[in-house]
Amino acid sequence: MNESLSCFKAYDVRGRVPDQLNEDVAYRIGRAFAAVVQPDTVVVGHDIRLTSQSIKAALSRGLLDAGVNVFDIGQCGTEEIYFATSHAEMDGGIVVTASHNPKDYNGMKFVRDGARPISGDSGLDDIRRLAEENQFPKTETVGELQELDTSAAYISHLLSYVDIEKLRPLKVVVNAGNGGAGAVIDRLEAHLPFEFIKVHHDANGHFPNGVPNPLLSENRAVTADLVRREGADLGIAWDGDFDRCFFFDGTGEFVEGYYLVGLLAAEFLRRYGHQTIVHDPRLTWNTQDMVAQAGGHSVESKTGHAFIKERMRAEDAIYGGEMSAHHYFRDFSYCDSGMIPWLLVAGLMSERDVGLASMVNERIRAFPCSGEINRTIDDPAATLARVEERYAQDAIIVNHTDGLSCEFEDWRFNLRCSNTEPVVRLNVESRADHALMEARTNELLAMMG
Repeated sequence: MNESLSCFKAYDVRGRVPDQLNEDVAYRIGRAFAAVVQPDTVVVGHDIRLTSQSIKAALSRGLLDAGVNVFDIGQCGTEEIYFATSHAEMDGGIVVTASHNPKDYNGMKFVRDGARPISGDSGLDDIRRLAEENQFPKTETVGELQELDTSAAYISHLLSYVDIEKLRPLKVVVNAGNGGAGAVIDRLEAHLPFEFIKVHHDANGHFPNGVPNPLLSENRAVTADLVRREGADLGIAWDGDFDRCFFFDGTGEFVEGYYLVGLLAAEFLRRYGHQTIVHDPRLTWNTQDMVAQAGGHSVESKTGHAFIKERMRAEDAIYGGEMSAHHYFRDFSYCDSGMIPWLLVAGLMSERDVGLASMVNERIRAFPCSGEINRTIDDPAATLARVEERYAQDAIIVNHTDGLSCEFEDWRFNLRCSNTEPVVRLNVESRADHALMEARTNELLAMMG
């Protein structure tokens, strides 16, 4: 009987070490990846977790024993694997990371050539099956392991998104959460006129200040307080593998990722004219309005990085954004980056000589939103059916792109089951009526129980 590997999720591998993910499982994943993708070359890297290097070493042995040449870029963020895979023209890439999960967890994220994502229906299920079967043939040749350094090219690419000569000497609070972002900030610092105020900056897999997940409101205070205390122009915080970044304006106020999607979409359209923008269906009206005003074309995609990237490639979209702070760029192999967004925002602040609040507050008033509210529910399907029965008959639009979206004349909501956690996620927005948004949010929460 094959061992069932519970560490395989919809888009990646994540599990508790050592009972769900360990060196033996990592070795088998390496062998299985080689069998499914059939690469000649694979780039690997690891995050700052205490178990990441040993898991990466076992993964690499699996790849090598399958005859694959492995190129190791060392400690990195997820986006550095995306970049290295594309830039160095590798056949695949794997980063050992568990992002914002608890410190006893680890995981992996996978891409093919060109940094194309591998998820459940594009090879991950096959990798899981082969890893569970654990029946790998002996190979005639063993691959070579080499170190690879793409960091200079990566930093150069990040800086290409801003005109350094036009940047103002902003004061920026940066909170790496003891994850991997600090090392990149240190490399960028020499090229930028900013004064960085660094907090929880050094990588530390013990996570002495808590797991780096700025989506949790309790993790935001340290960044917000420091922005206020230092009179900073901007605050940025990242999750552990820094593929997401989170913004605080000059007053220390946390800015929902939703409003950054519209801001960045409008900026790309201003720079490059009529282009396609891809967004998720959870919160949409502000993005659609800003894209239309800027002469662009907005396309809705199912939530999740694999879906967004696939749709962006199909539409040749210049930019894609999710309210969960994932931002995707055509020039970055359609991948998400936690570094490019804040550089773009700093560039806009410099060019317009205004703060982030001035760029988003009008949009927040025009389209107030609840932010994502998560609830653990025993029977999510029954809850969605009950909510649809209550609201669909009066809705102008009912959409099932991702869960249930209902639109009315002056408000809308999306209710969906998470792809990665056993929760239901609710988002509500309105047209310039904060009280209505709050009332409808409370109404829906009461129905959810």
